[in-house]
Amino acid sequence: MLSYGVAFTNDLERLREVIKRVNKSPLGCGALAGNAFSIDREAMAKELGFDGLIYNSMSAVGDRDFVLETMHWGTTLMLHLSRWSEDLIIYGSSEFGFVRLSDAYTTGSSLMPQKKNSMLHFLSLCHDTDILGDSLELLRGKCGRSFGLMAGKYSKHPMSTALLTFEGLMMTIKGIPSTYNKDLQESVEPMLEHVKTLKDSLQIASRVLSSLTTFPEKMIAALTPDMLATDIAEYLVRKGLPFRETHHIAGRVVALAEKEEIPMDKLTLQQLQGVDSRFGKDVLEVFDYARSVEMKSASGGTSKSAVLEQIQILKNIVKSS
Repeated sequence: MLSYGVAFTNDLERLREVIKRVNKSPLGCGALAGNAFSIDREAMAKELGFDGLIYNSMSAVGDRDFVLETMHWGTTLMLHLSRWSEDLIIYGSSEFGFVRLSDAYTTGSSLMPQKKNSMLHFLSLCHDTDILGDSLELLRGKCGRSFGLMAGKYSKHPMSTALLTFEGLMMTIKGIPSTYNKDLQESVEPMLEHVKTLKDSLQIASRVLSSLTTFPEKMIAALTPDMLATDIAEYLVRKGLPFRETHHIAGRVVALAEKEEIPMDKLTLQQLQGVDSRFGKDVLEVFDYARSVEMKSASGGTSKSAVLEQIQILKNIVKSS
């Protein structure tokens, strides 16, 4: 979860940067060449909450970078949401059983009554609008929708559902001359749909996560001694050996356990010393999962102190403006 926390706080910081760049006022530029009434554009921009002005009137009426940059940012956020969804789908499967989604955010299978699909049609995220929401599987689909809105024109056919055409927004913008052209009308609808999709997806993801049940005992049961092979290599590094050598030795220990058809932590000290005489009695302490986690104490690691440090860093980023 912290790894995705870092991804999402990166998205938050990018959003703050995007806002600073795109929140510039075009008001007072007129349709092409400004206005002849000496209005105070800076005062109007400040009153309306803009961070500054678009200083050239021709640029202001023809610029759609704010649309492209917003949608670029949004597709990155949706990419992270899609990967987050995929992890939870995998960890919620019967093969893992590490997490379980709330019944409010799942639907049953059309064939198998025991199966929970990690998706949902839920009602009204907004008080005045019925929105077709989606849980994890449909969040992945929304990611593809966002990519499509970035690359193509989004339109609603009067006789059909929403359609994505192959007329790319960027391709529309690239071929027009300076200042305003009617082609630029094509930028509004995909941007609004894109923002709406992001808003709905974030609300759904937040509700899914806040109602999620985790099963730590199943996570612990899934641990296997071979996961500690790197710890064996690191044990010898602390004895003064270079990692390129200890990596090879750890591989031989894994191979021995496979040959003997026993878990690696069931190898005797004599067997380990048969692989390399520099193994001491304290090598058996390596086969401790909690110890392995706590050994990774550098910033960004898995120890409790490192995790708490990361949590505080993320909180500070969220709080900062």
